[in-house]
Amino acid sequence: MRAPGGAAAAAALRVALLSGAVVGAALLPGCATRAVDVRSKPDNPAAYAAWDCERLFEASDQVQLQAADVAYAVDTVVGNNLVALGLGVTVFWPALLAMRPDGLEAAQLADLKGRFEALQSVASARDCGAPPVGMTARRQAALPVALGDQLVYDDRIGSAGPSRVLSLQVSALLRDRIEFRASVDGQALPTPWQQDLAGNAVVGHAAPLLAWRRLLRPDLRLGQVVTGELAAAGELQPSARLRGQVVATGPQNVAGQTFDVAVIELFGEAPRPRDTLGNVPAGSARLDGSMAVDRHSGLLLRLDMRCDNPDYAMRRRLVRLDTARR
Repeated sequence: MRAPGGAAAAAALRVALLSGAVVGAALLPGCATRAVDVRSKPDNPAAYAAWDCERLFEASDQVQLQAADVAYAVDTVVGNNLVALGLGVTVFWPALLAMRPDGLEAAQLADLKGRFEALQSVASARDCGAPPVGMTARRQAALPVALGDQLVYDDRIGSAGPSRVLSLQVSALLRDRIEFRASVDGQALPTPWQQDLAGNAVVGHAAPLLAWRRLLRPDLRLGQVVTGELAAAGELQPSARLRGQVVATGPQNVAGQTFDVAVIELFGEAPRPRDTLGNVPAGSARLDGSMAVDRHSGLLLRLDMRCDNPDYAMRRRLVRLDTARR
């Protein structure tokens, strides 16, 4: 796996954190246009005229995922900035002073909206109809797992919790997500685990497992800074904020199969543990850890999360991949 080293590593880290600071600064009042108010930047439909319907659908899905990430960044609630997550003002304030009035994200969103409109125009002209519900054969072939495959994890709640077996069996490959039948120590969970094609838990998902949202991106690259949210097991609304950086990428053999891995160092803030009456005290608990995921599917390979709040402390390792007959 590749990882930055020495002076080059320090320089890469400073550049990545500064880029992240620019994103955070754009979220302050008066510095960013709301996502719904950004007008699309026209794109030329002729660039996609030769594409077949399947490729048009796949490109539209990718653009929508990217646009959702940018819109989320633009509309993040004021106060969830880099200073609150522990980065020094020496990084944050220079980036703030350098911001343009409309922010970088507004331009990115305008480009993505324009591309989506051009793709839709070509799809309409070709009479492609509605996008299919299921995942295309081309995309399925690129996944490291297939329908019926089962991922088996060694799972521990808290730093000293007992080991349990978490099994996720691929039950559906859909156009915008992968669905798994989940069980713990052989007992089926009441609801399936669902993740988007970047590896984030689907919004509104209520499976009783720790869920990260808006954190992972397709094809994560070395040095990339990511931000997202974390919901405790079974909670619909996220209550922790996460930030991370990709510190290594490359092929790695996990559970007998080779994955294209991205390793992400994580840190953030979570609510403090509930008191004996069930109330959440004021303040926050620091959260840090790391995760490793397959870059092309978002499948989790390893997760270590440390936090004084046991709802956000866990360790998970992929130990076996049982493949269905193909």
